[in-house]
Amino acid sequence: MRFQTKTVHAGVDKDTAYNSVVTPIYQTSTFRFEEVGKTKGYDYTRTLNPTRKALEESIAALEGGAGAKAVSTGMAASMTALHFLHAGDHIICTNDCYGGTERILRTYAELFNFQVTYVNMTDLQAVRAELRPNTKAVWIETPSNPLLNIVDIEALTKIAHEHGALAFADNTFLSPYNQHPFEFGVDIIIHSTTKYLNGHSDVVGGAIVAKTQEHADRLQYLVNAIGVSQAPFDSWLVLRGIKTLVPRMKAHEENARAVAEFLNENKSVRRVFYPGLPSHPGHELAKRQQTGFGGMVSFEVEGNIEKTKKILGSTKIFALAESLGGIESLICHPATMTHGSMNPELREKAGINERIIRLSVGIEDKNDLIEDLEQALL
Repeated sequence: MRFQTKTVHAGVDKDTAYNSVVTPIYQTSTFRFEEVGKTKGYDYTRTLNPTRKALEESIAALEGGAGAKAVSTGMAASMTALHFLHAGDHIICTNDCYGGTERILRTYAELFNFQVTYVNMTDLQAVRAELRPNTKAVWIETPSNPLLNIVDIEALTKIAHEHGALAFADNTFLSPYNQHPFEFGVDIIIHSTTKYLNGHSDVVGGAIVAKTQEHADRLQYLVNAIGVSQAPFDSWLVLRGIKTLVPRMKAHEENARAVAEFLNENKSVRRVFYPGLPSHPGHELAKRQQTGFGGMVSFEVEGNIEKTKKILGSTKIFALAESLGGIESLICHPATMTHGSMNPELREKAGINERIIRLSVGIEDKNDLIEDLEQALL
C-alpha cells in the first residue's frame, strides 16, 4: 500500500466478531483465559490491548519499522527509549532540543549517572570530537524545537554506528508523512503522538518505533515492565487522527509556507526559522532528507521582550498555548513555556532567546492567519 492508503487501513482490522470497519475501543483491563495457559492473545491491557495494537501496527507501518509501542505521553516515549541504555552511559544530544528532553536527560543524569553532552549537530566534527568510550547513544532532533535547525540524519547515524552507539531520532515535528529516519539508518524513532499524528489537540500520547525485531521485542518488554502503555480510548483517538494525516499535513505546510514568507518580509521580524525558505541554511539538506517542510515556523522579533510580549498577547486566531500539531494555530514563547525548564545557560547558548516566538500553523484560511499576525506585529 502507498503511504496515504496505509494511514487509513494499516492495523485497523481487529473486529473478527462483527467485522466493523472502524477499530473498536476495547475498554477493558482484563481478558478471560480460554483455559489455564491459553488466551486469545490478550490477558491484561497494560501488556497488550487490541485497540492499542491497531495503533502500534499503524505507526510501525507508516515509519517502516519492525514494531512500535504506544505509550501515555511523548515524554514516556523518551523515557522508555532511555531504558535501552545503562547507568553511566554517555549520550550526545542536539543542543537545541525540546526543553522536556533536556529535563529528562538531566533527571537521568542525576538518578543513574548518565553523562550527557549537548552539541551543535550541524557541525559533524564537533559531534565526533565528543565521542567517548562509553558513548552509547546519539540523540537526533530534526527539525529542532524551536529553531528548526536541520541536521544530517544519515551522517550522524553513521557516526553513532561506527562507534557502536544507537541512533535515536525524534520525528514529532514532521511525522512519518514528511520524514522517514529509518531510511537513513536510525535505530529508534520517538514521537509525541499528541502532535501531528493525532492532530486534534484532544489526547496526550507517545510512540516508540524500532527498526529491528530485536529492538521491537525489547520495547515490548520495557513498556510492559515500566507500565507506561497508552489507554485504549486514547489509542483509538490517535488511530482516528492518523486517518487524516496526509490532507492535514498538506494544509499545514501550505499555510506555514505562506506565513513564513509573510514574516520574512515584515520589518518587525529580525529572522525567520523555516526550512522551506531558500534562505534557511538547512534548506538543501531538508530537501534531500524530507518530503516536505512541515507546519512549524519560528521567528525572532526585531525589538525587546516587551515588543515580544505585545505580539504574543495580540493575536486573535493564534492561541497563546504550548503544544503543536493540532488543526488550530498556536503561538508560543519557548523561553518561558516549552523550554522554561531547560538549563538557562544551555538554552541561551543554543540561541533560544527571549525574542524567539514559535508558531504551530494550523489549517485555517492562510489569509486569516497572515492578517492576524500582521495586526499583532504593528
